[in-house]
Amino acid sequence: MSAPTSSTAIHVFLVEDDQSLASLVKDYFILQGFKVSVEERGDLAVDRILNEQPDIVILDIMLPGKNGLDVCRELRATSKLPIIMLTARSDEIDQIVGLEVGADDYVPKPAQPRLLLARINALLRRVTPKNTETEPEENNKVLTFGELSIDASKQEVYWQNNLIELTTNEFDLLHLLASHAGHILSRDDLLNKLRGFGYDGMDRTIDMLISRLRKKFSDDPSKPKRIKTVWKKGYLFVAEAWQTDGT
Repeated sequence: MSAPTSSTAIHVFLVEDDQSLASLVKDYFILQGFKVSVEERGDLAVDRILNEQPDIVILDIMLPGKNGLDVCRELRATSKLPIIMLTARSDEIDQIVGLEVGADDYVPKPAQPRLLLARINALLRRVTPKNTETEPEENNKVLTFGELSIDASKQEVYWQNNLIELTTNEFDLLHLLASHAGHILSRDDLLNKLRGFGYDGMDRTIDMLISRLRKKFSDDPSKPKRIKTVWKKGYLFVAEAWQTDGT
């Protein structure tokens, strides 16, 4: 992704109380042509973000005034702004909870600006509306399997006649799996298609998103029928299993 021009600069809102890290990230992103806002306090972040309407939010978890998880939860109640959480490298609970409250991605700390830039570019490519005049027809069609309906152009999913609320990550993963129904997709396949880079052996994002999708679609995690785990190979979307009882 080339650096934005001044008139089209992407606005990044960073919520981080570590002043040295915030300064490092801000300076790096400004050099890349981005507009950057910084807030140190969690209890001031929500109002500022909703007022400024940035293109993307980078949100630390440990913040004075209000933690990042609560900030993310409050933002998600009224906004679909892309959110990247900064989490402790070894704290898987932070990663799980961050995704549960609606974060689109997470980056372990200490966060390297170049990695943050790659994640931002990948996430913005996924959430930016596509040109429907040039987009292939197959990417616009509605995928239907039993009582499941996935509308890529509207970013909507209906299950048993109910609109299912999904995060950007959840929708993209479900659509990707459904688009390859009957074919096993490895974690490497999924991460490459969703983020633009492969599985490093440690990233649990795909596993956590699969778990959340199963929960939302009543797919028994101990014996899943709709989204199956294929041992040492990956995940399989089973087209014929998307009936009311999953049989």
